[in-house]
Amino acid sequence: MSFRAIEEIQSKCKNENIEFWKAIQLEDCDERGAGEEESWEQMRGMWHAMRDSVDAYEPDLISRSGLVGREGGLMEAYQQNGDTLCGDFVAKVMTIALKMGCNNACMKRIVAAPTAGACGVMPAVLVAYYREKEVPEDKMIEAMYVAAGVGQVIANRAFLAGAAGGCQAEIGSGSAMAAAAITYLRGGDVYQMGHAAAMALKNLMGLVCDPVAGLVEVPCVKRNVGGAVNALAAADMALAGIISQIPVDQVIDAMRDVGEKMDVSLRETGIGGVAGSPRGIEVMEKM
Repeated sequence: MSFRAIEEIQSKCKNENIEFWKAIQLEDCDERGAGEEESWEQMRGMWHAMRDSVDAYEPDLISRSGLVGREGGLMEAYQQNGDTLCGDFVAKVMTIALKMGCNNACMKRIVAAPTAGACGVMPAVLVAYYREKEVPEDKMIEAMYVAAGVGQVIANRAFLAGAAGGCQAEIGSGSAMAAAAITYLRGGDVYQMGHAAAMALKNLMGLVCDPVAGLVEVPCVKRNVGGAVNALAAADMALAGIISQIPVDQVIDAMRDVGEKMDVSLRETGIGGVAGSPRGIEVMEKM
């Protein structure tokens, strides 16, 4: 039986004296009837796919719609110029988020974590940190388990699809997963991971899913940047000792409630939000 609460994972960690990532791995083994080595190798494969997909980006490749494709290259050139407002590391995070969103729009291989539309958030945070700090690969795979555990609970208590709960369920969930994972990599404990996930999700609560012309391109690609940077901010707050006054499981429940109350026009139908703007309608009519 998969975890239905972050608090449940935290209790297991405390009672059995194991780390958050290990609790998730053991649950995966139990649920699938797999051995620990098999589970580990599968997660390693996902990590490799996520890492390698960043390098597959082609700056001259444009999506079929013509809406996106060059953004990753433009941001990288700006970052390499060395005069960014957010600093070099955050600029690298933004670059990877854009590259991955463009890769998805251009039909390249990505890891849907938790969805294709939010595929840039986790690699932006994790791959950038891996390369910046030269973190051992095993530690990154452990962080992937942490992210998977958070995503599993969100899926069980709420939803991950924009069509079900708006983009808060996609970018918001991806940001929460990345926040918990990077908090782990920075030495945070199981409770700080929960606070980081809660704050990341709260910051994006109510985010609508409004793809222009029904494509996962605008505003989706740039929205991955917001989710990634938000994850870093939430993790830093948690590591500073700042707590979420609302427990993470209750935040997830609130996100579900907000998503269920969203009008259908704001849930991936390509009708409301920026999709319904004059420019959005113009793009749709040209498709």
